[in-house]
Amino acid sequence: MTFKKTLVSSLMLGVLTFTAGAVYGQVYYVQPGDSLYNIAARYGTSTTTLSQANGLNNNQIYPGQALNITSKSNTSSSSVAYTVLPGDSLFLIAQKFGVSVDSIKNNNNLSSDYLWAGKQLAIPSGNSSSSSNSSRYLVQADDSLFLIAKQYGITVAALRAANNLSSDATIYPNQSLTIPKKTVSSSSSSTGLQLSQNDAELLARLVTAESDGEPFEGQVAVAATILNRLQDPLYPKTIAGIIYQVDNGRYQYSPVLDGRINQPASASAYRAVQLACSGWDPSNGANGFYNPTKTSNNWVKSQPVTVSIGDHIFFNS
Repeated sequence: MTFKKTLVSSLMLGVLTFTAGAVYGQVYYVQPGDSLYNIAARYGTSTTTLSQANGLNNNQIYPGQALNITSKSNTSSSSVAYTVLPGDSLFLIAQKFGVSVDSIKNNNNLSSDYLWAGKQLAIPSGNSSSSSNSSRYLVQADDSLFLIAKQYGITVAALRAANNLSSDATIYPNQSLTIPKKTVSSSSSSTGLQLSQNDAELLARLVTAESDGEPFEGQVAVAATILNRLQDPLYPKTIAGIIYQVDNGRYQYSPVLDGRINQPASASAYRAVQLACSGWDPSNGANGFYNPTKTSNNWVKSQPVTVSIGDHIFFNS
C-alpha cells in the first residue's frame, strides 16, 4: 500500500539495451544453481573481477541478486541482454533477433541448447542493413498487441494489418506474428530514463512485495506509480529515496516496514519494471495505490481514482 509521467527508456519488453562503456555495464540476475565461478566462465571474466565489480567480500550469491558483469570478450556495443521467457528456445530467440543460434551460444559461452525462463542472454547484433520488410515474433505469456507494438516501435493498427487481425481478435502464447518494418524518422529520439541495475532490482523487489499474485498489468501499474513520483517535484529524486521515504513518521510502503522489500524479486516483476520504464502506464498517471480491504486510511480513500486493477485501486494525490 502507498500513501508523475510516461517515461521513455531503452528498457524494453524482455530486453535491456546496453551501450559499450556505459557505467551500468551488463546486468545479470542470479538464477537458482548459479555460482560466481560459473557466471564468470559464462561471460569470459574472472571471479575476482566479478567480486570487485560488485563489492563482494566472498563468493556467496543468491537467486535474484543483480550482478554487474565486466566481460573480457569483445561484445558488440549494440548487443542486448535478453531475459528468456517461458516457451523460448535458442532457435526462436535467434529468429526474433535475426542472428544465428551459434552466435548466441558463442556470445554466452553456452555448451548446449538448454535454457530456462529468467536466464539472461547477451544477444549479438544482427545485420542492420537487412532489406527485409518484416520479421517474426513468437507471442509470450502476458503479451498483448499493445505490448508487442510498443516493443517494436510500431502501431497496434500496423501490427493488426500485417497479421490480418480484426479489432476484436485475441492472441495466444506461441502464436507467430509478422512484425512490419518500422519507418524511422530522422528526427526521432530514443533517449530517456535509464535505471541503474540497483534501482531496477529495488523497484522489482517492491513490485514483487506489493503485487505478487496480482494481474501482470497491475504489477506494471505499481512500478509506474513509483516512476510517476520520480517525475513529481513533491517526491524524492531517486528510486531508493521514494521507496524508503518516511513522511510524518510513516513509511510510504508497507514492505519496507515489515522487511518484505528485502526478498528476491520475481521474474514477472523485473519484466513489469522494464515495461513501465518503456512507457506503459496502466495506472493512468497515478502516484499511489492501495488495497481497499487492507487499509482504513480515509485520506487515501478520498483521493481521485485513476483505475482499479485486481485488488488495487490507483489514485493521483
